[in-house]
Amino acid sequence: MTLGQFFTVISNQPYLVLFYFFAMPFTAFLAGILGKGEGAYSPWKYLYTVLVYLVCIPGIFSVTLNVYMFLFERQPIMEMNLFTQVLPVICMLLTLWLIKNNVSFGSIPGFDKLTNLVFIITVLISMMWILEKTHIIVFTYMPFYQFLLMFILFLVLVRWLFARMMR
Repeated sequence: MTLGQFFTVISNQPYLVLFYFFAMPFTAFLAGILGKGEGAYSPWKYLYTVLVYLVCIPGIFSVTLNVYMFLFERQPIMEMNLFTQVLPVICMLLTLWLIKNNVSFGSIPGFDKLTNLVFIITVLISMMWILEKTHIIVFTYMPFYQFLLMFILFLVLVRWLFARMMR
């Protein structure tokens, strides 16, 4: 099964997807009510960890898919698939907002890993877009180790700028 076929199946039978993406914010809402003020303690922080991963993985994938479709495939905005390109992002933002109302993200185990994942995806997509727009061909006379060194330096520079910006 290809990714396109998977998206077609989801679009043709959206009930499980709708249930999933409505259950996540609802669960965060209930956890916020039942565990008011106790979000940083067990078992609530582990429930929040599971919720964050369950909404952020599809949400980050959807954002990445949207960026790819709009920058590289030139997909018109009117042809967006609501179940695969819009609903996961809305669910992620709503669920994270509900979780943030009860607990800081620093108290949730593993949240920093997702932040690093988003950072790496952003840097890689930015580099791919720059390479596509400038039509730089790497395989000419530049040895591969020099390209790899430039790539690592670029990652370190962007990481340093990102950390400086988030202070």
